[in-house]
Amino acid sequence: MGLESKGKPRVTVWFDGDCPLCRAEIALYQKLDQKAGRVAFVDLTGDGTCPIDRADMLARFHAQEAGGPLISGARAFAAMWKHLTPFQPLGYLAQLPLILPFLDWLYGQFLKVRPRLQSRMVAREKRQG
Repeated sequence: MGLESKGKPRVTVWFDGDCPLCRAEIALYQKLDQKAGRVAFVDLTGDGTCPIDRADMLARFHAQEAGGPLISGARAFAAMWKHLTPFQPLGYLAQLPLILPFLDWLYGQFLKVRPRLQSRMVAREKRQG
């Protein structure tokens, strides 16, 4: 299945623009999607709309495919990856019933260490000026 050129975004993702780790990851995805425009990126620290409580949105990665429900965690990453050419196979693979629960568990483990990683990245950014 090929991915067509720029048009209306097929998936919207919300991210924490105050999180240096999140910004770095989203910057990669934005670069990959720059020409195609299949993903709409909404920074929750700006004036972007929140379909649910902002604190809940900031606690986990959220996405919504066109016409679909709001999803979070590994399912949200898989939905986004399906629309990014180099990640497309991973996006479909990640949605498989035996794989998705494992990836969601891994994401939960990452969320436990995310505050420490963020602190380190903020400290590094301050040192670099």
